[in-house]
Amino acid sequence: MVLRPAPEDFKIIFFNTGRVVVGLAYLMFLPLITAVAFMEWAVAVDFALSIGVTLTIGYLFLLIFHTDRDPQWVHGMSTAAFSWLVCTLVGAIPYCLSGHFASFLDACFDVMSGYTTTGLVLIQNLDHVSYGLNMWRHELTYIGGQGMVVVALTFLVPGFSGAYKMYVGEGKDEKLLPNVIETARAIWLISIVYLCIGTFWLWVGGLIEGLTPLRAFFHALWLYMAAWSTGGFAPQTQNTMYYHSPLIEVFYFIFMVIGSLNFALHYSVWKGNYREVYRNIELRSFAVTASCAFTIACVALTVSNAFPDLLSTFRFTLFHVISAHTTTGGMSVYARQFITHWGPMATIGVILAMAVGGSACSTAGGFKGIRIGIIGKALAQDIKKLVSAESAVVIQKYHHIKDVVLEDTTVRAAALIIFLYIITYSVATAVGAFYGYPMLDAMFDAVSAGSNSGLSCGITAPSMPSLLKVIYLLAMWVGRLEFNAVLVLLGLGYATITGK
Repeated sequence: MVLRPAPEDFKIIFFNTGRVVVGLAYLMFLPLITAVAFMEWAVAVDFALSIGVTLTIGYLFLLIFHTDRDPQWVHGMSTAAFSWLVCTLVGAIPYCLSGHFASFLDACFDVMSGYTTTGLVLIQNLDHVSYGLNMWRHELTYIGGQGMVVVALTFLVPGFSGAYKMYVGEGKDEKLLPNVIETARAIWLISIVYLCIGTFWLWVGGLIEGLTPLRAFFHALWLYMAAWSTGGFAPQTQNTMYYHSPLIEVFYFIFMVIGSLNFALHYSVWKGNYREVYRNIELRSFAVTASCAFTIACVALTVSNAFPDLLSTFRFTLFHVISAHTTTGGMSVYARQFITHWGPMATIGVILAMAVGGSACSTAGGFKGIRIGIIGKALAQDIKKLVSAESAVVIQKYHHIKDVVLEDTTVRAAALIIFLYIITYSVATAVGAFYGYPMLDAMFDAVSAGSNSGLSCGITAPSMPSLLKVIYLLAMWVGRLEFNAVLVLLGLGYATITGK
């Protein structure tokens, strides 16, 4: 039985939330500097005010709820879930001041979409957004890919025994190094190295396509942040279609695939373990599910003659299926084309890809490849048991950085999380259908929100019902944190009210 939480429990949660909020305030200095550099004075004032408010809130949390106790599991998990909600509220302040959002709810929606690397947007007049605000949009999704708690662990929190509880609460559970603080810093090292490489090549692509050097640099930086974090944001309304460039699409494609891979896999390859690339269960699972989704969509589009030739069919199908499967959300077609031009079967292929998603402990969302692989291994084990002698002991293993013996608890955990994702997709779909959207349309954007994909068939817009905005926002939140931290936070609230 869980006893009624004591005041000290909430002090631990609020104190560590304050650390994360202070970290968010420091992150606002980058768009402030960008706005000053481009003499966007009104935008600079917006961010100066936002920094002041955020720092005040963060330090009030630290002052009022100061404690020297390290968090236990319930504190760490609750901190991860609660801090994301608080950071959504304060992160929306510069959005609201910008005048590009119809309401505070719309601003919070876009902030949560950025944190969770979803990419669904309600921003208005995107093509005329300032450099400073665009920097904030893409910094949010880049930071969200690594994780807000990872930021705090990397730069703000001294080593303490409760750090791992906060880290796991953000949907990550793998230590690249024995110390979780060092693991968080290793994640950032990997991300920053790829940031330099990716921005350079996208900048080259932008120059080749005729952008000015300065504009090409910022577009390259923002597109890379969107691709690596599998966030899908773009500086223009038409997303990657704006560039009409196969070259930029190729670079974007490469970086969104790399970004969807497990940080532990990156670290293993960096350490020279190249065999992990073809032995890892997540990559094998990704290859199978991506091939199935691509085949479904490509055959459907070929039969319907949706594109003028096979090369165009292959190009657009591969890009969008992988964009969906990595939960990136980059688009080189108009949103409504998924329904009006692609047809039901190809659209279902994209939906399946979004639902499955990328790798665990990465920037991607969805079921995760490792869970699909584990379920597949469990099925294979059951079949082996059926065809083996009754006295035979069937042991099933899978490889993820190391060989792991498949256990029933692992299978149950994987199946439970997949079940919770299906419930999330279903609820969001039902709410969309309740408001009169066709079932396939409602399912498309619902799965996109819950899996943090960011593709849209046109439902996600400022004019959508407020309740549907809230449902999508919550779906993005629980999907990104993979339910456990949110369930612990809800359980803590229930125990507080009932005492049991």
